Amino acid sequence: MKVSQECVDLVKFFEGFEANAYLCPANVWTIGYGRTKDVREGDIIPEVQAERDVVEELEEFAEQVLNSVKVELTQNELDALTSWTYNLGVGNLQSSTLLKKLNTGDYESVPSEMVRWNKAGGKVLAGLTKRREAEAELWAKVVG
Repeated sequence: MKVSQECVDLVKFFEGFEANAYLCPANVWTIGYGRTKDVREGDIIPEVQAERDVVEELEEFAEQVLNSVKVELTQNELDALTSWTYNLGVGNLQSSTLLKKLNTGDYESVPSEMVRWNKAGGKVLAGLTKRREAEAELWAKVVG
């Protein structure tokens, strides 16, 4: 199972494109559409490369999500959880109450667990709040 274009679009919307490396609110060097892997101060990336990178990275994150989740996921659930994990990291997914509840089959708790993760540097950020709400909405969206 791979992420859909809806997942890619969601991540690109909330991450936004930045050609020049910058320190994100969590004080991590970031570039393109939220890439943090091997990013250093002074790095520059063309948008076409950033678009390839975000798709490739989302596929990698989806694989990590699928390796961590022990229950079946719909496409929307995979997309929402992949976006969430892309932003927060696999370690946070693996140690989260969200994953513990999901792996017991408690699908209904996932949206409320997702929206709890709206802080960076200990502060609630409006952008993260909106992103978590969008991910929770995508999770709960009925296909068809």
